[in-house]
Amino acid sequence: MKKRVLIVEDEDKLRRILELQLVDSGFEVVKASSAEEALPLIDRADLILTDFKLPQMTGLEMLQLIRRSDTHLPVIVMTAFGTVENAVDAMKAGAADFLLKPFSLDQLIAVVSKALEIRNLREENRELKEELGRKYRWDNIVGRSPAMQQIFATIMRVAPSRATVLLAGESGTGKDLIARAIHHHSPRKDRPFVKINCTALPENLMESELFGYEKGAFTGANISKPGKFEQADTGTVMLDEIGDVPANIQIKLLRVLQEREFERLGSNKTTHIDVRVIAATNRDLRVALEEGTFREDLYYRLNVVPIEIPPLRERKTDIPYLARHFVEKLAPESGNMVHGITDAAIDRLMEYSWPGNVRELENVIERSIVMASGDKLDAAEIRLDMNLRPRQAAGELGLPEGMSLDAYEQELIRNALKQANGNKSQAARILGLTRNALRYRLTQIGIES
Repeated sequence: MKKRVLIVEDEDKLRRILELQLVDSGFEVVKASSAEEALPLIDRADLILTDFKLPQMTGLEMLQLIRRSDTHLPVIVMTAFGTVENAVDAMKAGAADFLLKPFSLDQLIAVVSKALEIRNLREENRELKEELGRKYRWDNIVGRSPAMQQIFATIMRVAPSRATVLLAGESGTGKDLIARAIHHHSPRKDRPFVKINCTALPENLMESELFGYEKGAFTGANISKPGKFEQADTGTVMLDEIGDVPANIQIKLLRVLQEREFERLGSNKTTHIDVRVIAATNRDLRVALEEGTFREDLYYRLNVVPIEIPPLRERKTDIPYLARHFVEKLAPESGNMVHGITDAAIDRLMEYSWPGNVRELENVIERSIVMASGDKLDAAEIRLDMNLRPRQAAGELGLPEGMSLDAYEQELIRNALKQANGNKSQAARILGLTRNALRYRLTQIGIES
């Protein structure tokens, strides 16, 4: 389709010359002799070519009015004055380009064509961004369900800002991928992304790991060392499992969020940093607030932009797309001949409850590909982990014969500690408790030591 140029020029002869040249070059032309005459016509144009000096409202004033209406129509300003000030004023007001009179007609066509080309590129970029939110696969995050589409849209809105984000969802739902997507689509994408797993850090080492330490701060501190926050300066920090952070560290995190500053362990020197914080939890922090194990002021600092990631069992329509995505991703790595998955296999996957969410689905697909004998995964080749203890049905209660509730709880705690080799943070995760809640129960049963 031909592009339409609106010429705003009060000199009849020049307006006619511009019209003939543009029409001869393949453009359609709309004409006006004043800014007041041109304003009702701007919706019909793809580009405006206006004189700087017009009878009443100037070309610059018209340009400013157009920009206030939030239209992205390119405007080229012509001026016979040849002053740098006029050109600078026009560009500051949002002009796409300017032409100094007298100019050649070839120069006119070149400037108009360039401005229209830039406009087309911007329109294509805008359309691609809008389409991005409608795709079911984005940054390795797969989902066509309404819930996932809403998450995609939220990522695009929040990524350009520095707002703190709180990701909530069960283990295996993809919180890490979403945090990385927010970072990747932010102005900090070329800066560090530092992930901190709060449950993996022993409580007595957490402060030094997060905030660093000075030489001599404690036994064995032979050198000064920056912490995770300093390593992430100008970038993004992901605080995974934020609900397990001890109370004394919560106070320091609150200061980082409020003041963007902290001191290394063993130092009185205040360090200022610029980090964007993304926190993640598989717990309901509101319950932790009620239990008194999580600070209310820290919760509200973290919960600026909450993103709730639904478990896979609540968005089963995404399973076919996830399954095909994992087959495409994992089959080449396995060296197997598998290159697809049958509808019957998809049906079997849809029937499962997926307590381990997307991570479990990926593991099942990988295991099934390794064990497959054909070129497509069929229902019989889907290797679900059926050795896991089945969950009790809702409303079905019971204890082992001859055992009280307290005794059964103590046995569960001891078994979790044994399975975690004495690591209380890991034991708490196995039991589905916070570290503080486990510590309280250990004190109650007398095995804190």
